[in-house]
Amino acid sequence: MKVKMILPALVEAMVRPIKYSLFPPLGLATLASFLPPDAEVEIQDEHVEKLRLDDNPDLVVIQVYITSAKRAYEIADHYRSRGSYVCLGGLHVTTCSKEALAHADTIFFGPGEDTWPAFLEDFREGHPKVFYASKNRVLRDLPLPRRDLLRKERYLVPNSIVVSRGCPHHCSFCYKDSFFEGGRSYYTLEVDRALREIGSLPGRHLYFLDDHLFGNPRFIGALFDGMKGMGRLWQAAGTVQTILTQPALLEKAAACGLRSLFVGFETLNKGNLASVSKTHNLDRDYNEAIRRLHDLGIMVNASFVFGMDADDPDVFDRTVDWGVEQGLETATYHILTPYPGTALRAEIEKEGRILTNDWELYDTRHAVYQPKGMTPRQLEEGYWKAYQKFYSWKGVFRGALTKPTLRAAVRHLAYSGAWKKMEPLWNLVIKTGALRLMRPALEGVLNGLGKTPEKVTALESPVLMEKCFTETV
Repeated sequence: MKVKMILPALVEAMVRPIKYSLFPPLGLATLASFLPPDAEVEIQDEHVEKLRLDDNPDLVVIQVYITSAKRAYEIADHYRSRGSYVCLGGLHVTTCSKEALAHADTIFFGPGEDTWPAFLEDFREGHPKVFYASKNRVLRDLPLPRRDLLRKERYLVPNSIVVSRGCPHHCSFCYKDSFFEGGRSYYTLEVDRALREIGSLPGRHLYFLDDHLFGNPRFIGALFDGMKGMGRLWQAAGTVQTILTQPALLEKAAACGLRSLFVGFETLNKGNLASVSKTHNLDRDYNEAIRRLHDLGIMVNASFVFGMDADDPDVFDRTVDWGVEQGLETATYHILTPYPGTALRAEIEKEGRILTNDWELYDTRHAVYQPKGMTPRQLEEGYWKAYQKFYSWKGVFRGALTKPTLRAAVRHLAYSGAWKKMEPLWNLVIKTGALRLMRPALEGVLNGLGKTPEKVTALESPVLMEKCFTETV
């Protein structure tokens, strides 16, 4: 049996190729691990390679996100016309099943660890079903992903890993509740199984792609205990709540290699937090959360969402200025996007504020609904202005000036400046296939950030740093 697994390119990948050359398609590699040993399997990621469409696999599996849906359907229709059996799954298929079914022989709802093996058995016996819906949310005996099928040299971070599924929270703008409907919406691997996968990965650097790595303190505390002494450097996502209420857990994380944390601050407005059910952020001291991370040598990648009901045209400058003053290493900005199947979508649709159902625009870079506090054009222009201002050399240097030592400031410049200001260089590195050569530099920056800041010397004084800044900008 010949099986082809495809991750179609998202539209945004044309704008920012480095963002989509970070991680390999781990979900497809996980599904591939369930295939029989005699299956001839291939995984193709259109973000890092040109798809070959002149073959005739027996089975084609395509993972669909909202902004790649159009491209995914084109590929699916192509292979069905050539006689292949086509399966579609992923976030968009779960929420827009009728749309997806027009382009597939079988579609999958929710995560695939239980439905995919059931389908394979039915397919071998010659009577596969049209719909498979996940209900049994258990990760026991999960085989290791088929990383041998991934073109690891094409990614900056090939050592991505997921040790849990879902998230314990219920933000109204998030796909999570619709994707995990019908079963548990947050669950984890066994600790030993997670440690076995970590131990199988070469090198030092890891990136946990979990939506909320710290969602189960008992599980993750045991995992950190097992990771201590491995010499790993790793990045992950967590919440303000965890940072402020689980200090011992955060210290464990830093001790076993956490060097950068993606944190969903989303908004500085309490009313906005309540309106999108981000209640676990309410009445939390954002400044203190950032200070705790920085004191442990952990960089902060802060996430913000623009266009909530209490936002006005001044929200962009306020948010960026606060982030620069806090010394955030990186910031990720989004335009609020009412994804199908979310509570936010139902609310905005009821109010008649949806402007388009062109899924290619649902990339958090376009205003696809009518915001309450500004025009759609103001929202889009403000979004781009925020990125330009935060990642301007002035913004990067101002952020560096918040650091307690010259060495810490240089690290800030190296990480923040290289991520956005050197994007043409990243694109060249990607085109020449030399992305793997950048990994030692990434590890070097992350490794340096694990040290507790020393006492500021005269040579590293804020006065000297301010002088350097004013002479450079």
